[in-house]
Amino acid sequence: EERISEFAEDEQAIRQASAGRQVTLRVFLDANVLFSASNVASLIALLCERQTAVACNLAIEEVRKNVALKRPAWRPGFDGLLKRVDILPSILFELQIQLDRKDAPLLCAAIRGRCSRFVTGDKRDFGHLCGQVVQGVEVISLLRLAKLLTV
Repeated sequence: EERISEFAEDEQAIRQASAGRQVTLRVFLDANVLFSASNVASLIALLCERQTAVACNLAIEEVRKNVALKRPAWRPGFDGLLKRVDILPSILFELQIQLDRKDAPLLCAAIRGRCSRFVTGDKRDFGHLCGQVVQGVEVISLLRLAKLLTV
């Protein structure tokens, strides 16, 4: 009962605080989202300080297209990031794993570039490979990268 009363008081305080303000959208960010948002930029900066960050021209062009279409204000940040990344040419060769033809050049570039890790957040296309080593390259998540860099 006491906890329910606290929730009711909190709700009333929220209504009073937002009174007079037009609130068109209120979005709750859970811990996972807040953690990711606060750490991805610093994680990549840490990677660039300690190791070599690598991407391929195909991935960069995809991001350029999406930034231009969906988030033009992000362009300066993306351009700044590119100054710290080694850029490899895309390449396609036969892999011994199942991977969509549009995604294969990314992993092929990592393999040809002698990268030790391939970091992805794309669970749909690369999720089945997470934790596996493909021709010398381990496919990992951002969380795994964070653990490797902070050990």
